[in-house]
Amino acid sequence: METSDKALLSVIAIGLTLYAFFPYIRSIRREATRPHVFSWLIWGSTTFIVFLAQLEDGGGIGAWPVGVSGVITLYITWLAYVHRADVSITTVDWLFLVAAMTSLPLWYVTANPLWAVIILTGVDVFGFGPTVRKAWHQPYSEQPGFYSLFLVRNVMVILALENYSLTTVLFPAVIAAACLLLVLMILWRRQHLAA
Repeated sequence: METSDKALLSVIAIGLTLYAFFPYIRSIRREATRPHVFSWLIWGSTTFIVFLAQLEDGGGIGAWPVGVSGVITLYITWLAYVHRADVSITTVDWLFLVAAMTSLPLWYVTANPLWAVIILTGVDVFGFGPTVRKAWHQPYSEQPGFYSLFLVRNVMVILALENYSLTTVLFPAVIAAACLLLVLMILWRRQHLAA
């Protein structure tokens, strides 16, 4: 694929990121959506660190949507805290955050971003835990369309990468799958509760 095609895919992926986040942020401000603060803290931290690892491994312009997403995700963390969304924090939530932060020293010691990406991808998936728990009990508290856009965005990120390796592809592929599963669970729970 041509560099200009990859650049276009990256721009589209960034556009999808912004398109997905702005209504979600507006919904938080109206208190219609109540995100779990620790899920978003974990996701923001892991996403931004993966962005740095992708850059180091030559992900190039395809990594930029991940970086933009990391910054906005940390902003949502702040909004969730300020609006007192779901701030119930368990011991497991703390363990996930600590696990995410251990990836930095491991990356430094091994000088290999792959180890950081493997840990962060696992932690990011576990970061879905509080949101899955909340959405299971309150399926209308999350927007499945939001996570669907991130499914598509992560596919575009993969296509836009300038270097394909486990380091650059693992995170967006796994997060796309996690978003798909979360959407399916929310829709199933809504249908089940309506019956």
